[in-house]
Amino acid sequence: MGMTIAEKILAAHSGHDTVVPGQLIECHTDWVLCHEITTPAALRMLEERGMDRVFNPDQIVAVPDHSVPAMNIKAAQMYQKLKSWVKEKGIKHFYDVGRGGIAHVVLENTGLIKPGQTLVSGDSHTCNAGALGCFATGVGSTDLAGAIYAGRVWFKVPETMLIRVTGQTQPGVTPKDVVLEVIKRIGADGANYLVMEWVGEYIDHLDMEGRYTLTNMAIEAGGKTGIVAVDDTTRAYLAERGVHPGDYTEYTSDADARYRVVIDVDASAVEPTVAYPHIPSNGRVAGSDKIAVTHAYVGSCTNGRIGDLRDVARILKGRKVAEGVQMIVVPATQLIWKQAASEGLLEIFVEAGASVSYPSCGACLGMHSGVLGPDDVCISSTNRNFVGRMGDPSAAIYLASPATVAASAVSGFISDPREYNDSIEAAD
Repeated sequence: MGMTIAEKILAAHSGHDTVVPGQLIECHTDWVLCHEITTPAALRMLEERGMDRVFNPDQIVAVPDHSVPAMNIKAAQMYQKLKSWVKEKGIKHFYDVGRGGIAHVVLENTGLIKPGQTLVSGDSHTCNAGALGCFATGVGSTDLAGAIYAGRVWFKVPETMLIRVTGQTQPGVTPKDVVLEVIKRIGADGANYLVMEWVGEYIDHLDMEGRYTLTNMAIEAGGKTGIVAVDDTTRAYLAERGVHPGDYTEYTSDADARYRVVIDVDASAVEPTVAYPHIPSNGRVAGSDKIAVTHAYVGSCTNGRIGDLRDVARILKGRKVAEGVQMIVVPATQLIWKQAASEGLLEIFVEAGASVSYPSCGACLGMHSGVLGPDDVCISSTNRNFVGRMGDPSAAIYLASPATVAASAVSGFISDPREYNDSIEAAD
């Protein structure tokens, strides 16, 4: 029996020729990603046990992003802890406030994490990096502590779900709609501890930004990670960052690899999708109901990239955010913020009446910069719409693509972005 991409990577990193789902392995990790929220707890565990060391300071990436710039004293203390540890241990790859942004998006653009490698972090959306053909997953603070100390993590080899996406999407339909459609079909626990492997004609023609959106939301279906095999798109993306095929190992799934389940999706049939409260699997077609919004939020590790901001700008250009709607746009990194500024996107946002914030996780998890109040209704390009996720428990969060968020901000109601396809065609 053959192996999947994920199984091959885990076998190579655990000293086995082959592995099978359910097998317990001790796995070497190539990279550990740290931020200021979960890392301090892991460091305390190590300090309390006299194990205060790092396995390799050159294989740790530290990016404060959740609550920076600090919005209160506790947040400032967590940031100070991460920064002092970085200095003490000689962590080479530190992307400080003003030089980084949201950790997952910062990392994907550094050229550090490569195909065939392993990555762990104390953050559930670490699966984002799987778009590069690597095995990337979030772990708890205890496992994070072990990874920092020893560079090794215990895994139960996961089974894999194969998602075959054929055809191409309609204008106004995005990768966010595709992944929300898949999660709607399988449920928020439909991929529990599974690898979500994306293949098919649609994936072959999808850029890296779109692939990141797909792998980023694996955790929203309970997945262990998402993954996309390396192809020419991946290679070109890496080459732009100074990484070439000789620097990494490519793995592909064998023709006789075993999958737990196979899901088939016709991309041409996918419509702009909105996940209604309070779970990402509660998907419906955008505009099905006339729901007034008070907030429109664009950002996060799922949808704060330059392509997302361009989608928003196409709809907002020459238009105004509706009265009574607070729209916030958050470029995911400093580099994306700078590029958006140079392309004139930030000016379009401001002219439309949107607020442009600094790169951070911010309101995505209710930390700061747009936290929702009682009974607010937010249309958001983030990844979770749980009760209280973005602020007050009575607030309602609707997940959608950046294009749907922009269309809704203009109309004041959750709207179908295809109503603005003239803007997309004009831009093309």
